[in-house]
Parts: sequence; C-alpha cells; structure tokens
Amino acid sequence: MAAKKVLHVDKNHPALVAGLKKLGYENVLAYKTPLAEILKSIATYNGLIIRSRFPIDKAFLDAAQKLEFIGRVGAGLENIDVGYAASRNIHTLAAPEGNRNAVGEHSIGMLLSLMNKLQAGHHSIQNGLWLREVHRGNELEGKTVGIIGYGNTGKSFALKLQGFNVRVLCYDIKENVGDAFATQVPLKTIQQQAQILSLHTPETPYTQKMIDSDFIHRMKQPFWLLNTARGSAVVTSALVKGLRSGKILGAGLDVLEYESRSFADAFHNERMPEALQQLLTSDRVLLSPHVGGWTVESHRKLAETIVSKIKNLSANKP
Repeated sequence: MAAKKVLHVDKNHPALVAGLKKLGYENVLAYKTPLAEILKSIATYNGLIIRSRFPIDKAFLDAAQKLEFIGRVGAGLENIDVGYAASRNIHTLAAPEGNRNAVGEHSIGMLLSLMNKLQAGHHSIQNGLWLREVHRGNELEGKTVGIIGYGNTGKSFALKLQGFNVRVLCYDIKENVGDAFATQVPLKTIQQQAQILSLHTPETPYTQKMIDSDFIHRMKQPFWLLNTARGSAVVTSALVKGLRSGKILGAGLDVLEYESRSFADAFHNERMPEALQQLLTSDRVLLSPHVGGWTVESHRKLAETIVSKIKNLSANKP
C-alpha cells in the first residue's frame, strides 16, 4: 500500500520531516509553491503542515478531498477554519506546548527591561550620556500582575513569576483554570488591582481590539503592558494615548496590530501608520519582531509536538 502523503507549505525544524517519515508518511516540501499550484494537487494529500503562509479556508478544505489532519506549527489555529474542518472530519492540531516556555521567558525579559529602563539607559550611554536619576527603575517585588488568557503561555509566565514575590491574578473565559501560581478573578478585578498586565490570548472576535481606550480608562492604576499574544488585541492609537497620559508606564510588544496575516512583516503598508511611528520613537516601548516563541529550543519542540500529536492521532484511529 502506498504511503500516506503530507504536504509541507512552511519550512520548520528538520525533526518534523524526519519524525513523519519515521511514522511512515511521504513528505512533500512546497515551501515556495504558490497557493494556486497547491490547490491543483491538494486533493492527493492526507496531511498538511503549515505555519501562517496563507489561510486554510472553506475553498481550500473543499479542494482537499483526502485530508485527514492539519498540523499548525505554532500556538494558535486562527488561520484555519476549524469549524468547517471539523465538519469534514479533518483534525486540526496546534503546538502551544512547544513554545510556551519560550514565550514565558520572553515576557519576563521584556517586563524587567521595561521596569528598569534598560533600553533607554543603553541608548543614552551610546549617545555619550550618563544619566543615573533619569534611568531610576522600578522593582517587580510587591506588584500585582494581571494575566489575561490563562492557557499554555499564560501559565508559563505565571510560573516564572514565582520567586519575585508578586501577586498574580488571571482572567480567562474558561472556568476553573486558576492554579497555585495565579488566582482566577473577574476581569473587573484585574482592572482594579493590576499594576502589570500581560496578554496571552488567542485571536478571536472577543479578543480583537480588547485593549482599547475604554479598557485603559478602566484600569485603576498606571500599569505596564505586555503583549506576546496577537497584535490585534491592542488598539495601537489607544496605547499611544495611554503612554502620553502616563496611564501606561511602558509597553513590551512582541506583536503589532499592523502585522501581515502571515506575521512575516509589520511594514507592508506603503504609508506607515502614525501610531506605529510614535511607538518606534518612544523610549518607554520595547518591541520585538514576533519572536517570543521563536527560540532555538522551541523550533525543535514545536516540530516534535506536532509529530507526537499526529502519532497519537494515528494510534487512536479505530
């Protein structure tokens, strides 16, 4: 019997191809093949491996007559029509376990850098200045941290906060997800008590533009904001206003509202939005190019997680 075929449309760690080959799959690599060409042959494949190159919508799934699973090498499934895939008995697999540690560490790094004004201090020294009082930082100890979205990465961040002697609150639309590292509370409680706010949410209609002017206004205390989730969760113009007013003390952003659908670029517009220009020049903003979960170690772990889930899928078939 011929081996089942898996189409890879994004390049990942070699462990993914090797692992699937060991499971008996034939791997076909189409990292640069245009979508139009892929659609002509997708009906011959049993599996699909993707990151974020293009959306997997109803038209794509209708063309994929033999597809049994889609493995998305990342934490979320927002670029896949999961509901329609399920109606076609196509399993959708993500790998949040593979990069949760990386995102948790990245969040800690951003927070400590912001609170201690490390970037601003570095730049001032580069410019020949030695301004100690201007760069007096704040300590994390004793602060209240609010985490919105208490899944894999939220829990990883909370775990890494242990030892800093902080109070950690979490909010999630799912009930009973709090644990020994974070107390689950209503969103209103986080808005009333948090001095640090960290986002760890998927992209959904509920989370899009969640952090807007009204949300920022409802935060009782000035706060530091971290977003290592999805750029669409924060309205950048509202963030800029919050920075100007002092309500937002600093922002660490691994993701931006202006990112392309594939997360590959935030500068694809001909004219850079004014709010983005202001972020780029603020010494109270720390930006990274969507690399919170993009470490050497997570590169392999993401691949191995997808292989493991496909293996389990095959083992559980009747």
